[in-house]
Amino acid sequence: MVIATIESLRLLQYRNFEVIVIDNNTASPALWQPVRDFVASLPSHFKFIHLPTWPGYKAGALNYALEQADPRAEVVAVVDADYVVRPDWLSALVGYFSDPKVGIVQAPQAHRDWGGSVFRKMMNWEYDGFFRIGMHHRNERDAIIQHGTMTMIRAQALKDHGRWSEWCMCEDAELGLRLMQQDLRTVYVDQVMGEGLTPDSFLAFKKQRQRWAQGGMQILKAHWRALLGLNGAKPLSLGQRYHFLAGWLPWIGDLFHFIFVLLALAWTIGVLAAPQYFSLPIPLFMLPLAVFCAAKLIMGPLLYWRRVPCSAKGILGAAIAGMALSHSIARGVMAGLFFNSGVFQITAKGTGNGGAPLAPAQATLNMRRSWRLPETLKPAREEILLLIALMLAILAIAVTRDSNHVESALWMLMLALQALPYGASALCAVVASWPERRAATPAAPTASAHWLSRLLNRVMP
Repeated sequence: MVIATIESLRLLQYRNFEVIVIDNNTASPALWQPVRDFVASLPSHFKFIHLPTWPGYKAGALNYALEQADPRAEVVAVVDADYVVRPDWLSALVGYFSDPKVGIVQAPQAHRDWGGSVFRKMMNWEYDGFFRIGMHHRNERDAIIQHGTMTMIRAQALKDHGRWSEWCMCEDAELGLRLMQQDLRTVYVDQVMGEGLTPDSFLAFKKQRQRWAQGGMQILKAHWRALLGLNGAKPLSLGQRYHFLAGWLPWIGDLFHFIFVLLALAWTIGVLAAPQYFSLPIPLFMLPLAVFCAAKLIMGPLLYWRRVPCSAKGILGAAIAGMALSHSIARGVMAGLFFNSGVFQITAKGTGNGGAPLAPAQATLNMRRSWRLPETLKPAREEILLLIALMLAILAIAVTRDSNHVESALWMLMLALQALPYGASALCAVVASWPERRAATPAAPTASAHWLSRLLNRVMP
């Protein structure tokens, strides 16, 4: 996977550049030494650095690489190890730096090799929504989110204003915000200049989004004065402050969703066990919440329909995949708000069918294992427990209350709406275990999974 990335960089159509391949998270020599040997066979402007242990997460490795870079470099570009870039990436975009006010030029994240898997399709379109919708709007206000791949940074600005922050899980977004505070412009170019791999599993997909949410909250805590316009330095523009704060609100909403679920379950137990002390909320309280949830379910697909080049099946898949991340985002928000440090969890890519194809015997063995129900649903075990609790709460209200009782009906509706993200997570765990088309034919699935497979294949073939 990494050698494919280096090969694409070797073909860059640009005169003066160097490539520094830095590895700070591979313990096995069998994995990193072949990459080192391959780089050694290339011209001298390709360098390989292996760091057995190094502080500061990805930011620490990037700062070390910056120290090894040629001091004449005017632009620093970063590309993740799973990306294959276009030969004209640098030549097409470096011209934006002729404007001395431009500090960052960002191309979108994009993916390849996702067409043979239903779940990879869902992930691809879920990612794509942000780059087709959110980044366009942000670019109009000079408020884009800088990403850690397919990004170009003015080297002098990077060195003058603190480099990458080693305390932050999202060092890229934090750097972008910091350079905006220095009155430097950011540019988003909506052209696919490189394509990477989607995460290898639903669990990897969840861990990545949890890390992003945790990093976002770290940035919020560190820069809240600037985001509220309270710092003494040159303030961010109103549009910049709005987009950063508004962009994090849905993630904070996922935390409130989780808290509301716990409170709703506790309140339901109180209504059932001690009705003399607990009563169901009045419709005036529940109806606005139901309308808000329904509006959220409608607005996302409408925006996709207008801005993202995918079919109705792709929109549905993206919506399910995005909804399935709610619990992981809530965990990330809690970690970012209430803890000062964390563990940088690497997103697994290229270790299964997303990289080299598995041998037929190994692929078949893995598929047989994946169809065992506990293994299939293990990545969503917390969400499934919450889903079961909510379903039991709905059932308990249904059998103990009069069918014509309006408050009971609305409360069951609220519990059902709160259960949707957890149902989506369980569904994604099952879909992610389905074999990819290029893998060996799996053993027959269990009866409980067979009907679900046929239903989802009709919806998202």
